[in-house]
Amino acid sequence: METRAVARFVRISPRKVRLVMDEVRGKKVEDALNMLTFAPQKGARLLRKLIRSAVSNAQHNSNLDPDSLVVKTVYADEGPALKRFIPRAQGRATQIRKRTSHLTVILDEA
Repeated sequence: METRAVARFVRISPRKVRLVMDEVRGKKVEDALNMLTFAPQKGARLLRKLIRSAVSNAQHNSNLDPDSLVVKTVYADEGPALKRFIPRAQGRATQIRKRTSHLTVILDEA
């Protein structure tokens, strides 16, 4: 039985967090959490929190054993971008897009 957790409007670029997601996809939850604990990226911290939330959902909503769970699917969709301006030479301004992500983790029993 599948269980999921979703984090929306997270202030990190989807491209950056996908690099971390590729490392944990298909791994056992315990191994994935250990890897993310020692990864230096900001996305690792966010993904670790999200996986722990999905494990908690599995325990409380579906009565699943957390030791038997595997990261079945994990993906990052693009959220809305915050638009900001930065001054440039000769009185001009350029737009900066501060990107956001919608992160999803789906766990399943091994």
